[in-house]
Amino acid sequence: METVILILMFPVIATLIVFLRQVLGIKAFGIYTPLIITFAFLATHDLRYGIAIFISVILVGMLTRFLLRPLRLLYLPRVAIMLSVVAAAMLILLTFGGSLRRTGLAAVSIFPILIMITLVEKFVAIQIEKGDKTAIILAIETLIISIVGYFIASWHFLIQALIYWPWIILFTFPINIILGKWTGLRISEYFRFKEIMKKM
Repeated sequence: METVILILMFPVIATLIVFLRQVLGIKAFGIYTPLIITFAFLATHDLRYGIAIFISVILVGMLTRFLLRPLRLLYLPRVAIMLSVVAAAMLILLTFGGSLRRTGLAAVSIFPILIMITLVEKFVAIQIEKGDKTAIILAIETLIISIVGYFIASWHFLIQALIYWPWIILFTFPINIILGKWTGLRISEYFRFKEIMKKM
C-alpha cells in the first residue's frame, strides 16, 4: 500500500515543484532532483535525519572539491573521487549516529543515502558552470522545496484522499497545462525588480 501511495503522490509533488518554480520563482536543481530528494526524505522516516544527510553531503562535496582543485583532474575522475569521499563520510555519520544511540539515523536505508550522494554530481556541475554562490543558493532552494514536498506528501488528509479517490491525480494535468502557459512575472521577480517597477 505504501508503494501505491508514493506512486500516486509522485504527480502531486511534481506539480507542487512546478508551481513553486513557475509562480514563486524558486529555481532549485531542476524538477527531478528536488522530487527524488523529497522521496528520500520520506524514506528516512524522520525529516531531521534527511536534512542532516543532505547538508553533510553538500558540505563534504564542497570540501572535497576544494581539496582536489590543485590536482587539476578531469571531471569524471574528480566526481568519482568526490562520490567515494561522500560515501565514506556517510558511513562515518551513520556509525556516529549509532554510537550516540540515534537508532533512527543508524537505521536509515541505502535508498535515501544513495540519492543524496548522487546530488554531489549535480552540485559540482553547477559549481563549475555558474560558480560556488549560485550552486549554494540552488542547493538551499532545493532543500526548501524538498522540505515543503515532504510535508505535503506526509499530509494525512491528502494520503487518505489519494487512497479513496486516486483519480484526483488527473487534476494535475490541467494544473500543469495552466502553469505551462504562465507568462506573468514570478513572485520572486516582483521583489527583484521592485525598484524598477516603482519608476514605471
